[in-house]
Amino acid sequence: MKKLSAIFSLLLLLSFNAKAEINTSPKPESDFMIRHTVVFKLKYPKGSPEEKKFLTAANKLSSISVVHNFEAFRETSKKNDFDYFFYMEFESMKAYDEYNEHPVHTEFVETYWKKYVEKFLEIDYEPIK
Repeated sequence: MKKLSAIFSLLLLLSFNAKAEINTSPKPESDFMIRHTVVFKLKYPKGSPEEKKFLTAANKLSSISVVHNFEAFRETSKKNDFDYFFYMEFESMKAYDEYNEHPVHTEFVETYWKKYVEKFLEIDYEPIK
């Protein structure tokens, strides 16, 4: 539980303090927002052609109209086993569901995620009002 808490804290810090490596889209004007975060480790080494191919393919997720503020990060700390972090926002649960079923997302999952990712932790959350 301590490790999960540390990872969650890291996710929050990264989402507020790190620079994006992949293009972002404007934030919607909605008060309700789903934050979708995932930390992961690839089966391939950093700097490899496979890493580049994976991250290039991931960039296409930002083209999905319901995705806002898509960002990708590389881990700099040695305090956990994950090397990368994706962050994105959705205006509503309906938008989040649309993203999960969108052909660009499902193709990315089948073509890259399932084959390239060794392990991951996904955390989806919404603001407490």
